[in-house]
Amino acid sequence: MTTPPKRSPTLDEVARLAGVSRSAASRAINRSGHASRTTREAVERAVRELGYVPNPTARALATQQSGAVVLAISHHDSELFADPFYAQIIAGVSAALERTDLVLMLALADSDLGRARLERILRSRRADGIMLMGLHGDDPLYRLAGKNDLPVVYGGRPLNAEPACYVDADNRGGARFAAEHLIGIGRRRIATITGVPDTDVGVARLRGFQEALAVAGLDTNMVEVGDFTEASGTVAMTRLLATHPDIDAVFAASDNMAAGALRALKATGRSVPDDVAVVGFDDNVIARYTNPPLTTVAQPIKQLGWEMAKMVVSLLDGEQPGPLILPTRLVVRDSSEPRLP
Repeated sequence: MTTPPKRSPTLDEVARLAGVSRSAASRAINRSGHASRTTREAVERAVRELGYVPNPTARALATQQSGAVVLAISHHDSELFADPFYAQIIAGVSAALERTDLVLMLALADSDLGRARLERILRSRRADGIMLMGLHGDDPLYRLAGKNDLPVVYGGRPLNAEPACYVDADNRGGARFAAEHLIGIGRRRIATITGVPDTDVGVARLRGFQEALAVAGLDTNMVEVGDFTEASGTVAMTRLLATHPDIDAVFAASDNMAAGALRALKATGRSVPDDVAVVGFDDNVIARYTNPPLTTVAQPIKQLGWEMAKMVVSLLDGEQPGPLILPTRLVVRDSSEPRLP
């Protein structure tokens, strides 16, 4: 009777025994991409114990990996990277990856062409992980990211979803800080320029703002929608002044929109802060150079990028990090306080 040949162990069995993901095991075996020393040692022990022998063809393909992570943004304009917000995000991600052997790839993926290019990168295994930002509603990037066996981290909690791994700022709490500050300095006709409603950041900042006003018994319906750009802030502020000329304060859900609101207020002869107090959100560089300097809710933007990259690296190392919410704080400047005589 012929003894059947002994079945060779699989990469999945190596990964299970080592307590890491399949992709982490592959990187450790082939020394391609990122794998921590702990992961490599665990995988090497599993390989010895099981007697695993890598498939030569698969190994040749795997060793072509570049050791990279992708920061993909659901946007179409390359000028986005000059925005102070995304410039700080990229600085934070880059600083965290300097401690690893991973490089950063940037991708704009708000068009069919951009998404197709990103999908080719992911399918060809030229990336070990992906970070997603700027997603709107039922963004196609959700499905694209789910097609590939790669670690995924979201920058900002997606709308109507709760993924395992995301990093965000306390948008709701920060907006409450802004509204409570304006109430505290005696403002009672407080409007808001909110972000786009198909993003969690837009919804959360509006909700936090309206909660604070509702607790104080104030009107919560003086709302105009912007898209986080300076131009949209100018348009929204102009509309608010036309429909609610007795406004005495406005909270804009980004510093860019707040800067646009200041321009509209100046154009209509309103004094800031004497006639209308203004508060923004982000504490970007622009907040310090508006006239007057802008009171704003500071979020740790560079740290957000840093933590996103750290989370991707943790996933690559076989760990299971959870969501992370970073704190916000109010920075008071002249736009919401009368100047001293």
